[in-house]
Amino acid sequence: MPLLKKVTQKENDTHSLEKMELPKLPVPPLQQTLQMYLQCMKHLVAEEQYKKTKAIVERFGSVGGQGEVLQQELLARREKTENWVLKYWLEDMYLNNRLALPVNSSPAIVFARQHFQDAKDQLRFAAHLISGVIDYKALLDTHAVPVDFARGQLSGHPLCMKQYYGLFSSYRLPGHTKDTLVAQKSNIMPEPEHIIVACNNQFFVLDVVINFRRLSEGDLFTQLQKIVKMSENEEETLPPIGLLTSDGRTEWAEARAILVEDSTNRDSLDMIERSMCLVCLDSPSGEELTETNMALQLLHGGGYHKNGANRWYDKPMQFVVGRDGVCGTICEHSPFDGIILVQCVEHLLKHMKEGAKKLVRADSVSELPAPRRLRWKCSPETQGHLASSAEKLQGVVKNLDFIVHKFENYGKEFIKNQKMSPDAYIQVALQLAFYRLYGRLVPTYESASIRRFEEGRVDNIRSATPQALDFVKGMIDKKPSLQDSEKMQLFKDAITAQTNYTILAITGMAIDNHLLGLRELAREHFKELPDIFTDETYLTSNRFILSTSQVPTTMEMFCCYGPVIPNGYGACYNPQSEHILFCISSFKDCKETSSSKFAQAVGESLMDMKELCDKCNLTETSTKQGGTSTSQSDHKL
Repeated sequence: MPLLKKVTQKENDTHSLEKMELPKLPVPPLQQTLQMYLQCMKHLVAEEQYKKTKAIVERFGSVGGQGEVLQQELLARREKTENWVLKYWLEDMYLNNRLALPVNSSPAIVFARQHFQDAKDQLRFAAHLISGVIDYKALLDTHAVPVDFARGQLSGHPLCMKQYYGLFSSYRLPGHTKDTLVAQKSNIMPEPEHIIVACNNQFFVLDVVINFRRLSEGDLFTQLQKIVKMSENEEETLPPIGLLTSDGRTEWAEARAILVEDSTNRDSLDMIERSMCLVCLDSPSGEELTETNMALQLLHGGGYHKNGANRWYDKPMQFVVGRDGVCGTICEHSPFDGIILVQCVEHLLKHMKEGAKKLVRADSVSELPAPRRLRWKCSPETQGHLASSAEKLQGVVKNLDFIVHKFENYGKEFIKNQKMSPDAYIQVALQLAFYRLYGRLVPTYESASIRRFEEGRVDNIRSATPQALDFVKGMIDKKPSLQDSEKMQLFKDAITAQTNYTILAITGMAIDNHLLGLRELAREHFKELPDIFTDETYLTSNRFILSTSQVPTTMEMFCCYGPVIPNGYGACYNPQSEHILFCISSFKDCKETSSSKFAQAVGESLMDMKELCDKCNLTETSTKQGGTSTSQSDHKL
């Protein structure tokens, strides 16, 4: 995946968001996609099934067939829209999905553990963070965030910046059959900006601008102290309404429809939905603060009896500041992709690091109005929804099998010395790990950014290539026994195939978005879906048992998420110079999966691959003795 670089302000003036014209996402040739689809699936389904699929695909792609009709419609759609796949992709990936957001959809970023001496320390950190958010939003509002440029493959291309503008100005509204991504439009006279602070399962409006004056960090600290006090002094027990947002999307839509019947609830919902973000002041989890347990606190809050109700999952950005030092952010993923999130969080952490020497004290300038507690009128029906949501969240907590695994034997520097792409290398290692455990490969998802195109989000790199299968068989299967040089050739072939598919994906030539566009147009134009989209191979191709993503960071933090299907794995990885951090997730109620076993298999696979590289490097060096060069540049793919 392409990494990002920032440009200087001078360069940015030349490449401002308004002036930047990006190409439209291309529509790949129909026959190319159909042939690649068959190639991607041939080795992943039974022979009889493949024969049936091949006939269906050939019929779909025949002259004058349904495929050609839909392809022409897609080309026409490209001319009429900024991005022909965006609406289809957003609905398919997120808005049509009825699963609960925690674990199933929302990723988390876990910061380095903080060491708060007391409750004031926690609030100082939160005030500092909020101040950073306000600074960053000001950059966004004035379009002063420098344009990102691609690095790595296709280095130097400017990237679409529109996702940044969803960080603090969008909201996912639950619907009975489909959610809506609401983007706020800026008015000429916008209302004072506010954030929502969650504390003890209650929600408070914290205005960050009062009487046209932005609150200082000291002001923010004072207001947060008031909020904590108010949350502890409530005589009546307020219902933990935030739990409703952790439920399935249809269930939450039903509960919300009941809530909005009351004007008090409507006002409270409106304040949350129009806020910049949430800051969740969490109670101590009571768990040992391993990286795994910190990640769990971010992913689901530990359930309703811990911090699971101290959340509002529909809001794209929720910053968690725990009294025990567990800090990070949990995100509603539909407005932006992981790399945008990382860029934003790294900016905030740098802001905090640079200002860490300043001691935040309360300002004594003027008495600020107290933050407002949001109130709720809770009918018996809503109480029933709350009880159901609490129970289901406990189920999510109990079912998640999650581990943070730090592979410390080597990192991306060793891989680069082999003249290999670290991302391709790790993807092949994941395939080897899966084959080691299950003796087969499965459809694999790796997100690839297509931001070099207008309104580009992601497409899929299908990492379970035929070449990867040849390599993992050569490494694991004993018969026929292969020489190390033969295994190395298979390894290089697998890396090349992965790299080539990555380039196809980031240049808009992968198959998943194209097939999705054809399928959705077929829904609009035909009474029945063409056979290609109801065929078992197509259904199998979209059940991603391995859902993977590289989320590299330059600061001490990591990203994590859950699996996308009940019998699947989530595998998020962060390659650093001398180690690789993996976050592996699966579900306990699936008897075939085990996150710890998969993590172990990943470690073993990475060691086997290193051993193979070392052996072949030694062999090559020894054969070159007496020659002019034995440098590693001789071992290019």
